[in-house]
Amino acid sequence: MDLFVPKDTGFYMHNYSPEDLILYLYKETSPEATAAIEKALQEDWTLREKLAVMKTSMERLNSITVSPRTEIILNVLRHARTEDKVTSK
Repeated sequence: MDLFVPKDTGFYMHNYSPEDLILYLYKETSPEATAAIEKALQEDWTLREKLAVMKTSMERLNSITVSPRTEIILNVLRHARTEDKVTSK
């Protein structure tokens, strides 16, 4: 989950995949992984930006309401009626 850069640089880099961040957003990470991601978010602004984009996308997806077109519903009802007539005979 984490990528370590050589110790002599004194630089620690986090390499979290989009899947890791999605699990974090949906609160499906272990307590250890949650703590590590939260620490990484405090230290890495690019990771915070990636998480913000994913969070916005998640909120948009959650707000979408989808329903079939009226034509499709009528076709299904028509088909159900004709099937009912066939099985009734």
